[in-house]
Amino acid sequence: MECINTWYGDIEKQLFERFSKVRLLILDVDGVFSDGRIYLGNDGEELKAFHTRDGFGMKALKNAGIQTAVITGRQSNIVERRMQHLDVSDIYQGQADKTQAYNELLTHHGVNAEQTAYVGDDTPDLPLIQQAGIGVAVKDAHPSIQQQAQYITRCAGGFGAVREVCDLIMLSQGLLHDAKGASV
Repeated sequence: MECINTWYGDIEKQLFERFSKVRLLILDVDGVFSDGRIYLGNDGEELKAFHTRDGFGMKALKNAGIQTAVITGRQSNIVERRMQHLDVSDIYQGQADKTQAYNELLTHHGVNAEQTAYVGDDTPDLPLIQQAGIGVAVKDAHPSIQQQAQYITRCAGGFGAVREVCDLIMLSQGLLHDAKGASV
């Protein structure tokens, strides 16, 4: 089995080639951009933590011409603000069934499933893990999702997993050396 050496370890050449076809990266939020925990204050305030390295990866990927989107089951003003900071224009929140949003994104961006990557961490993500050209589970995803994913990140959700996927897409397409963005 032939492998490509990356910062994140060896990746099978066939899998690396799948990353090279990605034109649209779609991600879940809770458990992918964050560690999955939700902090609730006494007055109902909701807090989440996001990693700046993930922010840089998203900005760099967008600057490289790869489109980005999120599909999440929860509705949150925090997610809206964070994704706006990252220039993510396609933000689908409150999606109990993520398949319809996924199909809308394919049509809107004029891509087919093979040209998409989806990153998730739990059962609601399974249909998109299976449909995308490359289904990615974060390191700490539920085992049932890891079993179905083509790639499991070395980084955990909320701790650089998004940046890892962005780097691998750019690396596979020869775009990583020109990565430009901001740690936001």
